[in-house]
Amino acid sequence: MDIGDVVTDPFLDARETPPGDQPLPHPRRVQRRGPQRDGPGLTVEQTFYHARDVLLVAEVASPESRTRDRQRKPQLYARADIPHFWRIENQSGKAVVYVYELDPATRSYALTGIHHDRLKLTIPFDLDIDLEAIDRI
Repeated sequence: MDIGDVVTDPFLDARETPPGDQPLPHPRRVQRRGPQRDGPGLTVEQTFYHARDVLLVAEVASPESRTRDRQRKPQLYARADIPHFWRIENQSGKAVVYVYELDPATRSYALTGIHHDRLKLTIPFDLDIDLEAIDRI
């Protein structure tokens, strides 16, 4: 790891369903103390958010955790009553964003769109991102 690497651990144990007042850690930033590159020289800063305060979770799927990112994590986020969930995947080197909204009656997510070139939304907030430009940023 290097200075500024982001460590992403699943924020919940698969057996847990967080009530709205439970803290949920967000990705942690790793900082290096002294000349060491890993091991005891690393410190981790962690900040927590309560599920009731989270409007949107954006999960970047990776090949190593694709099943968990596509199936288990959305179930946990839905049980925590997080209203919006986005899953971002790499398809042939391009970002694809799957956008979901929570159905409060079933406490499960409904797919509201799959965005390949542009992510343009008005819910949960106004947003317009040129996904083709991400490589150029």
